[in-house]
Amino acid sequence: MRRREVILLFGATALTRPARAQQPAMPVIGYLGPESPEIYASRLRAFRKGLAEVGYSEDRNVAIAFRWAEGRYERLPALAAELVGQQVSVLAAPGGAPVALAAKTAAAHIPIVFEMGGDPVALGVVDSLSRPGGNLTGVSSLSVEVSRKRLEFLHEILPGAPVIAVVANPTSPTAPLQLGNLQEAAGNIGVQLQILQASTEAELEAVFSDLPKQRAGGLVFTSDPYFANRSQRLADLTRRHRVPAITQSRDFPLAGGLMSYGGDFEQSHRDAGIYVGRILKGEKPADLPVQLVTKVELFINLQAAIGLGITVPPTLMISADRVIE
Repeated sequence: MRRREVILLFGATALTRPARAQQPAMPVIGYLGPESPEIYASRLRAFRKGLAEVGYSEDRNVAIAFRWAEGRYERLPALAAELVGQQVSVLAAPGGAPVALAAKTAAAHIPIVFEMGGDPVALGVVDSLSRPGGNLTGVSSLSVEVSRKRLEFLHEILPGAPVIAVVANPTSPTAPLQLGNLQEAAGNIGVQLQILQASTEAELEAVFSDLPKQRAGGLVFTSDPYFANRSQRLADLTRRHRVPAITQSRDFPLAGGLMSYGGDFEQSHRDAGIYVGRILKGEKPADLPVQLVTKVELFINLQAAIGLGITVPPTLMISADRVIE
C-alpha cells in the first residue's frame, strides 16, 4: 500500500472512531469562614459529615474553595467577592450573621447556605423561615435569642451581685438586639448592667484588666462567633482573674470556664452541610425552609465553681444538660 493510501485510511478510521465522553466538571463549594481552619476544625468536621450524608466527599466528587477572615469581620465582603468571582456552585456561609450578610451582598444569583445564631428574618437575610425566597437558606441555632437566659443563670449563681458586666462585640449586627434583651432581663431581676466591648485580643485583655473598676460580680458574653471561637482563651482569662462567666459555647466550660448556654454548633454546621449537598443535587434555596436547631444546652463546670468559691444551686444543677465534675 502506498503512503498516500495509508494516510487516507488512517484519516477515515479516526473520523469513524466514537468520541471519548467528556467528564462533567466537579462542582465547587465556596466556604466563607470568619476565623481560621484551626479554630473551625470541629465545625468543619460537622459540615463535611453533613455533605457526606447526601453523597458528597471532598476531592472525590466535590471541591471546596476556602476563604478565612481570621476574626476580622471587615474582611468578609472582599473574601465573599473573591469566591463569587470563582463562580462557585454554592456559597457556604456558616459562622454567624456577619458572614451571611457579606455573602448576601456579594452573591445575588449564587445559592447561599448560612448558619447563624440570630433571627435571619429580623436581620433581613431571608423573607420568611418557611419560604426563604431568593437565593438564601440555612440554619439558625437560637444562640442570640437566649442571651437573656445567660444573665438569669449567672444571677442564680450570684444572687448577691448588684452589678454584672456584659461583653459585646461592637462589629456584630446582632449586638444591639442582644443588649436590648439583656437590659430588659436585668430590669426584671433587679441587677445593673455594665456594658463592655471587645472585638480584638487587646480589647479582651482590657476587659479583664479593667473589671475590678467596674465592680461587677460576673461576666456575660453575648452570642458572637468571635467569642465562641475563643473559648479556651476566655477560660484562661476567667481563671487567671477569678471571674465567674457564662458564654454561648460548651467549649468554654469544657476548657475550664464556669458555664455556657447556647445552641449545638455541631448540629447546625452538619445541617448546613446537608443543605449544601441538597442544593448541589438540584434543589433551590427558595424551596428549603430555614432550619431551627431547637436543642439549647446548659453546661456547668463544677470544678470551676469550687475554684471560684461559688455554690451552684441544686435547681440549676438539675437543669443542666451536663455537669463537669
